[in-house]
Amino acid sequence: MVSREHKRAALHEKLQLLRSITNSHAVNKTTIIVDASKYIEELKQKVERLNQDISAAQTSNDQNPLPMVTVETLEKGFLINVFSEKNCPGLLVSLLEAFEELGLNILEARVSCTDSFRLQAVGGENEEQSESINPQVVKQAVLQAIKNWSEGTDQQE
Repeated sequence: MVSREHKRAALHEKLQLLRSITNSHAVNKTTIIVDASKYIEELKQKVERLNQDISAAQTSNDQNPLPMVTVETLEKGFLINVFSEKNCPGLLVSLLEAFEELGLNILEARVSCTDSFRLQAVGGENEEQSESINPQVVKQAVLQAIKNWSEGTDQQE
């Protein structure tokens, strides 16, 4: 007899837990289970919508991915790398303008713009500047130049 009461109490506790998780106001077992079933269906629909949103976001990123940027500090200046898997007409000009605005002299650069875009540049700070440039500032300026370039290309299409 104790076992049966124990099972009944455990079942009641689990139903109350299910009721609280599903925000059900039902009192009897059947209605709690029906509410839980509806709740599960709602969750499935939310998951499906989120998966569709993720797919749409990945598709748009695949069609127009922004270049990757790294900036490393060297003894006197920075090593700046910009890479994109696709050709980026006009991006080099935007980046050089951003370097000029920062007062960064390009001491050496290697650029490839055939099927992909790759820039590897060594930039030194302009000796006339009183304050040294933070590598994070360089990276942000490069990212902003890429963003401006990207928005300009989107408008042309």
